Amino acid sequence: MFANEINRVWLNSYDPNVSFHQEYESIPLFEFLDRSAEDLPNRTAVVFQNLKISYAGLRKRADTLAANLGRLGLKKGDRVGIMLPNLPQTVISFWAVLKAGGVVVMTNPLYMEKELVHQFTDSKCRMLIALDRLWPRLHALESKLGLEKMIFTSVSDGLAFPLNLLYRLKAKREGTLVKVPFDGEKVLAWKDVFKRGVHFDPPAVDPARDLALLQYTGGTTGQAKGVKLTHENLAVNVQQCRVVLYEIGTQEVFLCLLPFFHVYGLTVCICFPASLGATIAPYPQFVPQEVLKAVDKLKPTIFPSAPAVFNTLLEQKNIQKFDLKSIRICVTGSAPMPVDLLKRFKEMTGAEIIEGYGLTEASPVTHFNPLRGKRKVGSIGLPFPDTDPIIVDIQTGTRVLPPGEIGELVIKGPQVMQGYLNRPEENAETLRDGWLFTGDIATMDAEGYFFIVDRKKDLIISGGFNVYPREIEEVLHEHPKILDAACVGVGHKSRGEIIKAYLVPKEGQILEKKEVVAFCRSKLAAYKVPRRVEIRDELPKTIVGKVLRRDLKDDEQAE
Repeated sequence: MFANEINRVWLNSYDPNVSFHQEYESIPLFEFLDRSAEDLPNRTAVVFQNLKISYAGLRKRADTLAANLGRLGLKKGDRVGIMLPNLPQTVISFWAVLKAGGVVVMTNPLYMEKELVHQFTDSKCRMLIALDRLWPRLHALESKLGLEKMIFTSVSDGLAFPLNLLYRLKAKREGTLVKVPFDGEKVLAWKDVFKRGVHFDPPAVDPARDLALLQYTGGTTGQAKGVKLTHENLAVNVQQCRVVLYEIGTQEVFLCLLPFFHVYGLTVCICFPASLGATIAPYPQFVPQEVLKAVDKLKPTIFPSAPAVFNTLLEQKNIQKFDLKSIRICVTGSAPMPVDLLKRFKEMTGAEIIEGYGLTEASPVTHFNPLRGKRKVGSIGLPFPDTDPIIVDIQTGTRVLPPGEIGELVIKGPQVMQGYLNRPEENAETLRDGWLFTGDIATMDAEGYFFIVDRKKDLIISGGFNVYPREIEEVLHEHPKILDAACVGVGHKSRGEIIKAYLVPKEGQILEKKEVVAFCRSKLAAYKVPRRVEIRDELPKTIVGKVLRRDLKDDEQAE
């Protein structure tokens, strides 16, 4: 399928030392950590506040936790949820689960009941490693989640003395200290699963067959789908990153604001740096002033992030006070980078901002702009080595279109997923003869540069997060006063898009924006909550009753 119709016009646009065909090692993903621990044992792997962990120390912690997970009953192929913000414990847990033979299920700490119940029951998670502050929410859902073991850690567990003690004292004084009722059986403390002397005998891993990650991504049906990614899928994508970003090496310090629970952050901020033996500096939340101070103090060299973050930093009135010149390269994706923003950030820092493209189903990166070659405004760049993207007609998905024509972006490469968990129909639709139908509308120019034009589905990208309208609409339909609902993304200066809800109240009911937003906040992660609400008498629909979201967006643009 399509094999004889591929026209790799992009080959002449690569940087001189980048070639299309590469030799990839088929290795367990954690081999990157083990190699860096062997070759660079004293190199700092993680720096967080006053805590520094060397590569040797990180491997030792991961091995110890892996052994104890095995002691608790974890078997090869078992699913383990990690529900943590960006902390040292997140990095340790990720590597430990893989080393124990488990499959990681990264979970957004902002998720509420509906999202959590679906993700844990669909994946059949046996264990969970979570932040102690999440205990009240998880405890309330305990009977619905099906978890056998829950391990809780505090931010203080990722700090060294005396900050670890000061953190707990501050939390106690402010009333934010959560006391988890550890029972030693089902509910366990992080420190208690680091018993020493436990024999560690890692199970054999078949990189091409064994899953490393079940990464949930939004679906057009409103329910998230578990994307099955093997050790080889992820390890190959890291190796592809190393080929294209050839100037990034061991000496780098990565400023890691991208959430580790997102596949973009997982690959670019954990796996890729580990393969280099580079240092990562995790940040659990985006506080602009704290980030500017961190850049000034830590002197990071690589800053992977999203356009909304760069824009917010530039809007800080005192930005001139901070030395940002240490940043050499910014890696950005998830949303288009405005031209003006590119120019202003480069003037401020001197950094090169490299735009790329990817999706969870491709581990995730498939395109990047050349590091030193030509870059084109608005382009997602050139295909990764050994990655063949083509543009096909939207109607049938069977006809390959020539350069300059607009159609659906379809991709084939060694980083493409094995399929969705428990979704045979969607697998048949999305994966056809090894080709991944992305659902994104794109075009390729004569030099092989790709441009995303639109989204085939009604995906909203708000602040770098993917949001699917139907998921929000289903929640809105649960409101006792709402008869009908539709959501669309509307343009926003810093977040790319924000969510607007169009609502039709039931007869005789009066809807207030505040109550609608409050209702959504109780059931959805914060980034999925509508920022704008419009009340209407009716919604535009087709003759079969399907809401015409495009008409709503057209109305918004007209206004």
